Amino acid sequence: MKTLITYCTTHGCTKKVVSEIAQFLGEGVTTCNLKKESAPDVSEFDRVIIGGSIHAGQIQKKVKEFCKNNVEALQKTELGLFICCMEEGEKAEAQLQEAFPEELLIHAKATACLGGEFNFKKMNFMEKLIVKKVAKIDHSTSKVNYDAIHSFSNNMNKIFNPFLFFV
Repeated sequence: MKTLITYCTTHGCTKKVVSEIAQFLGEGVTTCNLKKESAPDVSEFDRVIIGGSIHAGQIQKKVKEFCKNNVEALQKTELGLFICCMEEGEKAEAQLQEAFPEELLIHAKATACLGGEFNFKKMNFMEKLIVKKVAKIDHSTSKVNYDAIHSFSNNMNKIFNPFLFFV
């Protein structure tokens, strides 16, 4: 199965998560960092996974544009959607719902909030200041949820066979 994983990363957390997903899914995975390269034609893939990180409550603009420009094609493929964020529970779920168009969320085979990181080594002065004020964190910290990554990847690998219900 040919899989495309498109994503944006600001400080590298989403790239780390994408690497985990790609490794779990195995062969036939193409990754595309939308900040650095143009996405290939979605119709060339059996499955598409889209992800990005949340900053100030929003996913990256390039992820939103990719979704908007490919809504019809994405609704014709197996789809997975995820975000990386530091929120948990209902707040994280609300950010996921806000990040992607409703028609894609409804169509998605799997959706997930996969945790996040504050990497102070990669942040500029203003980003550090904001994180210190808003999140009240003054050092690098990671909440990447590897169990959630594996669960999301498992859900993407499940094959739906409607004939199994008739056995």
